[in-house]
Order: sequence, then C-alpha cells, then structure tokens
Amino acid sequence: MSEAAVGAGMIAGSSATELVELALLLVGVGALSGFLAGVFGIGGGAVLVPVFYECFRIAGVPLDVRMPLCIGTSLAVIIPTSIRSFRAHRARGAVDMEILRKWVVPILVGVILGSVIARYAPERLFKIVFVMVAYLAAARLLFARETWKFGDDLPGGPVMKTYGFFVGLLSTLMGIGGGLFSNLLMTFYGRPIHQAVATSSALAVLISIPGALGYIYAGWPAAAHYPDVTALQLPFALGYVSLIGAVLVMPTSLLVAPLGVRVAHALSKRTLEVAFGCYLLIVGSRFVISLL
Repeated sequence: MSEAAVGAGMIAGSSATELVELALLLVGVGALSGFLAGVFGIGGGAVLVPVFYECFRIAGVPLDVRMPLCIGTSLAVIIPTSIRSFRAHRARGAVDMEILRKWVVPILVGVILGSVIARYAPERLFKIVFVMVAYLAAARLLFARETWKFGDDLPGGPVMKTYGFFVGLLSTLMGIGGGLFSNLLMTFYGRPIHQAVATSSALAVLISIPGALGYIYAGWPAAAHYPDVTALQLPFALGYVSLIGAVLVMPTSLLVAPLGVRVAHALSKRTLEVAFGCYLLIVGSRFVISLL
C-alpha cells in the first residue's frame, strides 16, 4: 500500500474527538503565533512551522510534501498577522521606513527564487535550513556581547541589497516572516532590539504575501502526484497552502498580535534577546531530532 493511501486511511479512521482536538490545537497555536509575532516581530512562522509539522503528521500528510506544506501554510497565516503587528509598531513610531525602502526589491527577488527552489527541493533541505539558521540566531542572542558588531550602522549600496536578497530567500525556505534575519542584522549593526523587532514586522508583510503565492505555485505538482487523495492528504490545500490550517489559525493570531506588541515594548532589551534565543533553540532542536 502506498504512503498516500496509508495517510488517507489515517484521516478516514480518525475519531471525531481526535479531529476536534486537532482543530483546538491549531486555534491555540494561532494565539501563540500572534503573540510571538508582536513580541519578536517574527511573523509567527517559527512557531507555526514546527506545530503544523506535527498536525500534518497526525493527519497523514505524506512525508515528501509535509514540510513545504507547513511552510506555505505558515506564510499564508503570517499575512494578516504581520499586517496587524506592523500597524501596531508603526503607531508607536518604532519602524525604520528607510530600511524598508532599501529592501523592497531585493527581498522580492529572494522570495521569488525561494519559491522556485521550493518547487523542486527535497523535503530534507527545508529542515536543514531551518535548523542552521535557528541555531545561529539563538547563539547570537544568548551569548553575544555588545562588542559583537559588523559596524556602527547598516551599510548602503550592494551590501545592503545583498542582505535583503538573503532575508527574502531564507525566510521563504523557512516559512517565516523575515524577522529572524532582520533582527540579527540590525542588532549586529548597533540598532536597538525594539527597533529591529518593529521593522521586522513590516518586512514580514513584504515576504509573506509573495511567499504564500509562490508556495501555491510550487505545490501544484504535488497535487497532481496525489490526484485521488489531495483533499485529504493536503487538507483542502491550494498548492502548498492548507486552507483548513490557515482558517483555524488566523483569527486568534490576529486577535493576540497587539498584545504581543505591548509586551515587547515593556520588556528590557536583554530579556527580549534571551527569550527569543531560548525559543529558537527549542524549535531548532525539534527538527534536529526529525533529521536523525
């Protein structure tokens, strides 16, 4: 029996209680991702991808499409959450709009390339990228000193554009809103963590919209590969975007995002860095286990 048929049987045999528990889990995850989107400016993708992975595993989604489905769905959920988070941060005057203007085009180019890679890359690649970046970011946040800097301010010209390109590319391959990378870059160049978080929420808007569209495009071949069980295996999916996952997560994510913004501005710089670093260490470890 094929893996797809096994997965279909798992869903068909799921009890009503199991399906309700799965739905409640996704609603709760939406609240957590919205809160962290506001606190860390990360769009919530670093929360959503690991949890979606477990939910889709329980639902019997085939392994070879599970990770990209998690990433595409995460990017779709990030769209409204990041917009609301950005508006809340901008109302406080914390967003650096100049950085946004410099990064618009390079980020979009990176997102497009990431979407093309997602169409052809093996599932393992997405996990490796997620783990490497999460661990590097955690190390920087937990152990870095004030003297660990690339410079006193962000560069201009080609270097800045290159940074934007890789923020878009890697964020698309990880299913996050770009906050993870932009937070690191801005703090390495001496920008306050609160400003980095606020500006990252705006970058999440730039990345999540074209990124989600790109994963819809990337997932069409997967839908063709499982023609008889697409609605089950890729739960009411549009390419690599699960509509059920997005619909269940979005409402609570939107409601809770402004609370996260208020918490972010109430925390000290060091507390925010340590909390973010510990979180990344935990979610990175989850995918290390799955790679073994």
